[in-house]
Amino acid sequence: MRKRAEIRKAEIVAAVLDLADRIGPDRVTTGAVASTVGVTQAALFRHFPTKATLWRAVAEHVAEGLAAAWDDALNLGDGPLVRLRALIAAQFTQIAATPALPMLLFSRELNVTNAELRVTFRGRLMAFRSLLAQEVAAGQKTGLVRDDIAAEDAAVLLTSLVQGVAIRWALGARDFDLREEGLRLFDVQCGLLAAEGQ
Repeated sequence: MRKRAEIRKAEIVAAVLDLADRIGPDRVTTGAVASTVGVTQAALFRHFPTKATLWRAVAEHVAEGLAAAWDDALNLGDGPLVRLRALIAAQFTQIAATPALPMLLFSRELNVTNAELRVTFRGRLMAFRSLLAQEVAAGQKTGLVRDDIAAEDAAVLLTSLVQGVAIRWALGARDFDLREEGLRLFDVQCGLLAAEGQ
């Protein structure tokens, strides 16, 4: 029985993400993807005419998941520090759910050969940093966050925290809970950013 095109496309994208996690994004071939899904390469190319269109679909899938998680995080509670922590938690949750994500973001070969993919991922990273900066600035306005640090700089530090913990987790044995460890370190960093008396 043939599967509907959208279901098959979703299976193919999931297979790419699984393979990217297991063997690295730079080693993912259309043959390996087709084999994992259980279709021929010709069938794969009916859904995605080129490898670039396949990677574009992967990038869009990842970007949509991140954007939805951030929207949910921003609606979780009142107060900039609550939203800031929720954004960080959402990012770690998304990375844990899509373990290939850190390797996709930092795959030199993949990003060099696919400018569109690079633009999509860079756009997502910039959007995340912008959301963090907005919440830091809101915290500064309410006196919760030190105002002697530029909100953009604080956002860069928080983004670097996420990236550092994610890379340590991805390159290691994944022997710690990513979200738990990330939030523990976020709380440490947040304490350093807190206004005096908070």
